[in-house]
Amino acid sequence: MLLAIDSGNTNITFGLFNQDKLVTSWRYSTDANRTEDEYAVWLTQLMSLQGFDFSQIKGTIIASVVPATTRPLKSLCQKYLNIKPLVVGGKDVDIGIEI
Repeated sequence: MLLAIDSGNTNITFGLFNQDKLVTSWRYSTDANRTEDEYAVWLTQLMSLQGFDFSQIKGTIIASVVPATTRPLKSLCQKYLNIKPLVVGGKDVDIGIEI
């Protein structure tokens, strides 16, 4: 499964995809001071309520218009999922358009 994270000014949306199908999603209010540990606790609880766990996630992607949230979201993926996330707009990512 793929965990897609969209960090906006008001909410951060976490979507869980199986192939190209959105299985479920959750919203969390955007807070630039939130840590990767806080995201992990919140997300594991919501996933568990729907019968999912971190071991099912094989890839992650992050899109963010709030730079202060990018670092802890990347750290969430690396520390708790052991996955280096693809960060849209990152210097090592070519999506075919200039941002």
